[in-house]
Amino acid sequence: MNRFIALLVFMLLLTSAFTAVCQDSVDSSRIVRVLSFNILHGETMKGDFDLEQIARVIRQAEPDLVAMQEVDLYTGRTGSRDLASELGLLTQMVPLFGRAMPYDGGEYGEGILSRYSFLSTRNHALPAGEGKEPRAALEVQVVLKSGDTIVFVGTHFDHTGDVDRIKQAAELRDILAGMDLPVLLAGDLNATPENRTMEILFTNLKPSSKDMAPTFPSDGPRVKIDYILYGPPGRWRVLESRVICDTVASDHCALLSVLELL
Repeated sequence: MNRFIALLVFMLLLTSAFTAVCQDSVDSSRIVRVLSFNILHGETMKGDFDLEQIARVIRQAEPDLVAMQEVDLYTGRTGSRDLASELGLLTQMVPLFGRAMPYDGGEYGEGILSRYSFLSTRNHALPAGEGKEPRAALEVQVVLKSGDTIVFVGTHFDHTGDVDRIKQAAELRDILAGMDLPVLLAGDLNATPENRTMEILFTNLKPSSKDMAPTFPSDGPRVKIDYILYGPPGRWRVLESRVICDTVASDHCALLSVLELL
């Protein structure tokens, strides 16, 4: 009898351990490496337009999806360059540009780089007060190696005050709430974690960074304003999240998060 009980206890412990291992196992086909990076319209902290410096930060992070903010297309200040396409070539990723507003003979807005082809793309105009810079949220749908379709959105909220940021957050929350696919949102949201702007987004999305490490400025980060958010919370598991500070490439640190779709 004692041997039977001992065997039974052993089997229960073995089953429990096996279950724990299964729960902790990672499906590589559902892993997504996401980078958010404000690239300062391609101008480095040396004052030049060395896109290789920016591309190096991206390549070293080995992302699957990149949300870039402050991206220029054919503007005078960049010498009429297509920053998204050039960075796509330098990183061997698929580029996409989304206009927020006309600027300096060209356009200014969001950029996405992707290891996946785009199933669909859409650019959402966000609310902006009179005389304020227009803002946008660039959305793509991609299919992972597992065959799962996800939504990835890159955006850049207003930097001048809470009024427009709160409206932009509410608009984007409503846009994402209408989707029935897993969502990843990345960008420079110009709001600290306790701000009302983030409270609105945290209603349906969770931040990938538990420690809320600061991301700005790159030469000595003091505030967190760059984020990667995911939803629904039960569909994702965060495997890693870290801030990447290059004091030359941009005035913002890049934010990398590695997530698994459950």
